[in-house]
Amino acid sequence: MAVRGVVARLAMPARNWPTGVGPTARYHPAMQRGTSWVWLVFLTLGFLWGSSYLWIKIGLEGGLPPLTLIAGRLSLGALFLVTVVALARQELPRSRRMYGHLLVMAIVNIVLPFILITVGEQSIDSALASILNATVPLTVIVLAPMFLPDERITLPRIAGLAVGFAGVILLVAPDLVNLSDSDLTGELMMLGSSIAYGVGNVYARRNVHGLRPMIPALFQVSFAAAIVVPLALVVDHPFSDVHPTPGAFLAVAWLGILGSGFAYLCYFTLLQRWGATRTSMVAYLLPVVGIVLGALVLGEPITLNRIGGTLLVIAGIALVNSGPALRRIRGQSGEREQVPAAASDSGAQAERGA
Repeated sequence: MAVRGVVARLAMPARNWPTGVGPTARYHPAMQRGTSWVWLVFLTLGFLWGSSYLWIKIGLEGGLPPLTLIAGRLSLGALFLVTVVALARQELPRSRRMYGHLLVMAIVNIVLPFILITVGEQSIDSALASILNATVPLTVIVLAPMFLPDERITLPRIAGLAVGFAGVILLVAPDLVNLSDSDLTGELMMLGSSIAYGVGNVYARRNVHGLRPMIPALFQVSFAAAIVVPLALVVDHPFSDVHPTPGAFLAVAWLGILGSGFAYLCYFTLLQRWGATRTSMVAYLLPVVGIVLGALVLGEPITLNRIGGTLLVIAGIALVNSGPALRRIRGQSGEREQVPAAASDSGAQAERGA
């Protein structure tokens, strides 16, 4: 019943949706009064995205090679999104150029980061992966002013970038003494995935407009599946050489249906009710969920370096996102607020479900 209700909201007239793409849209409706069910959706979204790193680790340890794991989750995610879009009867893009932009987004925002994250988690634990991947807003701060005229480098953003970078250094410092260490390679892959998500966020803001939010989600996941599935078949030979455990199958189902499917419904519901800036608060939950689940389920260590680095990364994100709040405090809340790139790119995680 809850899913049907969200699908009904997605089918509403286009004027009630932002004229952009999910996390990249300038979407700021009047702030609606929070209710308990909206907060439940918010917490559910944080749990689904934050737990993705745990399930990736479970899938890898259960015998799934990276490409096979990615192919499975994308296939299930695409099937889920096709069903949702069909039920909502949403109009598909008519421009061939738009499909080209969505293909680029599929490569930059899903294929590349999914491969980097999944391969990287072969050598680092899920908690550290969730923390390092939470740095996406910091990468957008560097990239956005280069390509988006309305994005400026401000003092809070510079401060946030510096604080967040200090957190990253604190997290990876133990492995800097041995540059050939596999842990450092995994950490660099996670940071590389954050850069890929940042590039995807900026690219979408420049080139993908005028679509209902579920349409880019559908085509990005579907195009990504069309790319990764053949690669998995050629490289991994999953039907003959791969023998996963039941836990690995469960991981694929969770990542595909929930992490890359149902999480979309939660995210776009929050966008409609809260707007992009407030919805971006979910970024603060991801490393916390990742650390807690990694410790409880897999027995991963919680070190002082990890706690300190996490707090610095979260503080950096908070500073980066502080611009709209400061403007509201100064009495500018009556104007239509523009979504800063860094404030919205926790939504870039919607494309990844990780």
